[in-house]
Amino acid sequence: MVPPPPFGANSAAARDIASVLHPYTDLKAHQEIGPVVISHGKGVRVWDDSGKEYIESVAGLWCASLGFDNERLVQAAMTQMRKLPFYHAFTAKSHEPMIDLAEMLLARAPVPMGKVFFANSGSEANDSAIKMVWFLNNALGRTKKKKLIGRIKGYHGITIGSASLTGLPANHRAFDVPLPGFVHTMTPHFYHGALPGETEDAFATRCADELEKLILAEGPDTVAAMWAEPIMGAGGVIVPPKGYFPKIQAVLRKYDVLLVVDEVICGFHRTGNYWGSQTLDIEPDILVCAKALSASYLPISAVMVSDFVFQALATGSSEIGTFGHGFTYSGHPVPAAVAIETLKIYDEMDIGNHVKTVGAHLQAELRRRFADHPLVGEVRGTGLIAGVELVADKETRANFSPAAKIGPRMTKLGEEFGVIGRASVNDTLCFSPPLIISTEEIDEMLNRVAKALDALTVQIRREQIAVVR
Repeated sequence: MVPPPPFGANSAAARDIASVLHPYTDLKAHQEIGPVVISHGKGVRVWDDSGKEYIESVAGLWCASLGFDNERLVQAAMTQMRKLPFYHAFTAKSHEPMIDLAEMLLARAPVPMGKVFFANSGSEANDSAIKMVWFLNNALGRTKKKKLIGRIKGYHGITIGSASLTGLPANHRAFDVPLPGFVHTMTPHFYHGALPGETEDAFATRCADELEKLILAEGPDTVAAMWAEPIMGAGGVIVPPKGYFPKIQAVLRKYDVLLVVDEVICGFHRTGNYWGSQTLDIEPDILVCAKALSASYLPISAVMVSDFVFQALATGSSEIGTFGHGFTYSGHPVPAAVAIETLKIYDEMDIGNHVKTVGAHLQAELRRRFADHPLVGEVRGTGLIAGVELVADKETRANFSPAAKIGPRMTKLGEEFGVIGRASVNDTLCFSPPLIISTEEIDEMLNRVAKALDALTVQIRREQIAVVR
């Protein structure tokens, strides 16, 4: 297909259309509309190939925690590349960066952990945790205890296993997932899920009761683990009601079901604490992290397992002769070196206290500016993660029809006003800027968002777009 104007025949946009298959993209529409080609970045800003500047309100994909030009991370990669550009972790081989990083993660874990396994993405890490849970129960002779619980609107990745844990329709439709043995419990979203007159505490109790009913219906001897993000990211930045996780964990412990906490988005100070688990009062048996582990300068993820989990894996591997799982690039020395430098920078910058300060400013300004806007139903979040849900009717909390594509339209308008954003479930505008953002940059970002939202309001009024019935 020949790209339409203004793409020149040899432009980056035209070459992209001719050659690249994009993730999370309407592939047919892309052939006509084309990409935004990002050429360089500095701090919290990026520029496209025409020279237009944008503030990155979601840090790329919730991940560029130290912005787009940290020289220390570049140097860490170069130094390690010259010293040992690759080595693996198979068959008891090791190297210093992997060892050092594992020790640093264990020292920073929210609860005592036993060992660290490395992978290359959050999806791979969650898939690895799935296999570990199955391997563990086989090693313990609990061969029927294999079912895994995710949550509706939860997100854990796009591999076959992690996509099965994910609870979003777009990740399931036409992909033939979830696989058998994956089930989902209710979303802990008080705004949409509470019954009339129900308190947040009562709602949290009902979430726990529904989980218990699910476990009993499936059979406790068949349910192995539950996956949960501290704050749901791609599902709409959903913050659970206070007391939710302690109630959930009481149910899981009652039936000997492990809790796997997906910290891929929430880890490394995003919520104001080092881990979302600390913010939401969670004690994971297995913890999965990625993204901000290396500030996303190079791909790396990690799975931290409790000593109980490790001992079961060790027993099973001894019986078989090996733990037959791993990736060529597990613990790759160059991403590991970058991750080590990233964790050092967090400590030296005292990034946690910085996030508490600027995060409080972001949360307050989002509510001050947008809570009363005619299109805004709920503003939610904590630290430097937030969601602003757009609704067609504030009183009934009714969402717009998906066919109206309000979220994508808002995202496009945001780009016109110089802010790259993301809209997720129920037309929720997501905010997860680089952790280094200043209060002044937050104000500038929200000024641009406000202009885009006002422009969208005018469009909607002109078109009289319908709500979801």
